[in-house]
Amino acid sequence: MFRLPDAKTVERNPGQERLRQLAVAVMPRLTKTEFENLNYQAEVTARLNNSTFFVSDRDIQQNRISRAEADEWAARQDAYIASQDMLLIEGYIGPDPEFRTGSRLFIEAAQPNIAGMQQHLYFPPDAGWAPEFTIVYTPNLPAPGKPDDRLIIVDLENWVTRVFGSDYFGESKMGGLRMWNRLVFDRGGLALHAGLKTFPPASTRSGSEESMLIIGLSGTGKTTTTFRQQAGSLPVQDDFVGLMPGGSIHTTEAGCFAKTYGLDPDDEPTSHGGTTRPDAWLENVAVTPDGSVDFFDTSYTANGRCTFPLADIRHREPRAVPSACYLLILNRSDHVIPAVARLSRQQIPAYFMLGETKGTSAGGAAEAGKSLRVPGTNPFFFDDDSMQGNRLLELLDTMPELEAYVLNTGRVGGEGEGSKKVSIPDSSAIVQGVVEGTIEWQTDQDFGYDVAGSVPGVADVDLLQPRRLYESQGRLEEYESIVARLKMERVEYLQGYSALNPAVLDGLIG
Repeated sequence: MFRLPDAKTVERNPGQERLRQLAVAVMPRLTKTEFENLNYQAEVTARLNNSTFFVSDRDIQQNRISRAEADEWAARQDAYIASQDMLLIEGYIGPDPEFRTGSRLFIEAAQPNIAGMQQHLYFPPDAGWAPEFTIVYTPNLPAPGKPDDRLIIVDLENWVTRVFGSDYFGESKMGGLRMWNRLVFDRGGLALHAGLKTFPPASTRSGSEESMLIIGLSGTGKTTTTFRQQAGSLPVQDDFVGLMPGGSIHTTEAGCFAKTYGLDPDDEPTSHGGTTRPDAWLENVAVTPDGSVDFFDTSYTANGRCTFPLADIRHREPRAVPSACYLLILNRSDHVIPAVARLSRQQIPAYFMLGETKGTSAGGAAEAGKSLRVPGTNPFFFDDDSMQGNRLLELLDTMPELEAYVLNTGRVGGEGEGSKKVSIPDSSAIVQGVVEGTIEWQTDQDFGYDVAGSVPGVADVDLLQPRRLYESQGRLEEYESIVARLKMERVEYLQGYSALNPAVLDGLIG
């Protein structure tokens, strides 16, 4: 078991009210909002991908740091902590007794908001709690010479993540879940960067409660799609789950870490309700000195965030969740991807590995607005991403009834005049149509998946059939050029993974 560094003082598991008091007392960049909750303006506004390194003395398909150098940085951090007041937050990743992981955050007392946000996400410890994962977090200790003078060290041998110099809460949250990726893989499953919702028996084709997994990069609509209610659905998780053989699902968090940009009570009533409660923690949201909140103001960042407990919203108990029935792969695109496409069994691993989308501010300025391919839409995997595709291929053999779809949460027809936005109500109607079986499907002549001929609640067929949109605007040549380029690039991309099972690529060319 990893031994915590010695500190000047340690306050163990302070409650939420105590953490709010500490935050008000010690944090100068803090504002109380009109909702009576607290907003912190962090210096860091997104995850530090370039500053994140896995400890390894062999070549891996991620940024790596040698064991010797990692130990040097650890000693430097431990020496710093010896003179600091620290907070210790303990809990579980996951609620299931047979699969939960004892986790803890050890952080400078100067940053109590991060402690409070993490406490929202952990399931509470019990008498049998013991630590397996540890995050040692020093926001005020820089890492000179590393990217942005900040450093995140992921030590999977000892199940420890050390964070230097970042005051962004996401490094605490992902510190545990990134390690959990490895743990789930070692147990024969695959951690998915996914929301999870369930549908009651009365609304499903099977007459039984059904689970839907929604994978997507942060900021592409994962939480919105998860929390938006259709046919009596209820959210279970908004960010990470473990998919195991047979389709069984393990959940991770007791709270939600949501983007707040554009948060609207009509389009996103569940997230808006949780965010505007007094016990929510806000981060990098636009708040005036008098406490007025503007969720549409991006003058500081478009990556405003909040945490709130799932207990604050209507949700489905995250224990004993039904096996996976549906997998939605979100693609915030802007050209020839339809609002929804139904994948064949052979296509599922390929589109999972492609992980296509437009980047958002959640991934930092370097990703925002750029076309990305992130296998599994999971930027937190621990090694060669081929392992994700190969494992999903294995899991699919144990889930013969799983249905998978690509859901475009962006635009169709480009970004200029003539393009059309896929609205939140459009996506919501599609989700309901998938579960209720009311969508009319036809084979797409260009990509071989099924596109919708009609969807109850979606008035504009052009969103469902991009070829039709481009052709009606006299842009068919442009459409066919994009299709040819995309098909070629996709094949070349997957061919770049030398360890990938050839059956995954067959989903594009078979």
